[in-house]
Amino acid sequence: MAEDLYQVLGVGRDASKDELQKAYRKLARKYHPDMNPDDNAAREKFKRVQEAYDVLSNEDKREAYNRYGADFEKMRSGGFQPGAGGATFDGLDLEQMFGGGGGRRGGPGGGFEGGFSDFFEQLMGGGAGGGGGQPFPGGGRRTTRQAPQRGSNLRHELTVPFQTAVQGGKTEFYLTRDGQPEKLSVTIPPGVAEGDKVRLRGKGGRSSSGGEAGDLILVLSVSPHPLYRRVGNNLELDLPITLAEAAAGTKVDLPTPGGTITLTVPPGSSGGKRLRLKGQGVAGKQGPKGDLLVRLQIQLPTEWSDEDLAILQEMDQRYPLNVRQQLSW
Repeated sequence: MAEDLYQVLGVGRDASKDELQKAYRKLARKYHPDMNPDDNAAREKFKRVQEAYDVLSNEDKREAYNRYGADFEKMRSGGFQPGAGGATFDGLDLEQMFGGGGGRRGGPGGGFEGGFSDFFEQLMGGGAGGGGGQPFPGGGRRTTRQAPQRGSNLRHELTVPFQTAVQGGKTEFYLTRDGQPEKLSVTIPPGVAEGDKVRLRGKGGRSSSGGEAGDLILVLSVSPHPLYRRVGNNLELDLPITLAEAAAGTKVDLPTPGGTITLTVPPGSSGGKRLRLKGQGVAGKQGPKGDLLVRLQIQLPTEWSDEDLAILQEMDQRYPLNVRQQLSW
C-alpha cells in the first residue's frame, strides 16, 4: 500500500496551505541531495516529499486524493473495472481538473488516452513502470507515456555587500547543483533587505526525465557596513567632528549611494544633534526614497594640559549653561 501523502509530510488531513508549505520546506532542506551527498535513502525520501507536496499543494489534486486515496494502488495496478462496483467518480470532471491537457481525446466521449489508469498516473506525477503498460479489455497491453517531470526548486542563502543591497548590482557566487559545483551570476535589484528573495528561472534542480529544470530561490542576507546603518528606507550615520568644528561650524564631504555630497554643520552644534538629508537614503521598492540621518558626535582629546583646562573653565563661566535642567526620574 502506498504511503499516505499526509504522513510523508507529517501533517494532518486538515492542514492549511501554510502548514503544508512549512512542512515541505523543513523536510526538503533535511533530505536535499546537496545536504546528503551519496545518500540514496535521503534522495528517495526527498523525491517522495516533493511528490507529496506537488499533489497536496494543488487544490484539485488534493480533493481527488482525499476522495480516492484508498484506491490509488488498485488504480495503478489496473484492478479497477468501471461499472463493476466499488469506487465511482461521482461527477468528477477530469477535463476541468487538467484543462484537457492530460492526454489525447480518444473519441466522442473525450477522456484520457489510457483511461482511468492515465488519470491516476498524472494525478500522482508518475508513469508506467517497466514498460508493462495497462491491459486492454480484449487482451494485449497498451504502454502509457510518462510526462517529463520538472526539476525541483532549490533554495540558497546568499550574502551581498551592504552597498549592493542599497544600490543594486551584479554579484557572483558558487552553487553545487546535482553534485556539480557551478559559478552563477545574479543582478540584485536596488533596495533589497535582509530576508528578501530573488528567483533565478531554470537554475534549480535538473529533471531526471527530460523536463525543464526547477528554479533557484536566493534568500538574501546583507552584510553590515562599518559606518552606515539602514532603518527602513533611511540611512543613519554617526559623524565625528571636533570641538572647534562644533563651535564654529564646518562643511563635511559625505559619500552616499548617490555620490559625494557636502553636509553643512551649523555653528554651535551639540553632540547628538541630528541633521537630515532628504532623498539621500535607500530607493524603496514601495514608497518614496528614504533620507540620510546624520548624528553629530563631538570627539575630544584624551589628554588636556592645565592651561587647556583653565581655558575651558573660563569659557564655562563666560557662557553658563544648565545642560541637565531636564534631567529627572
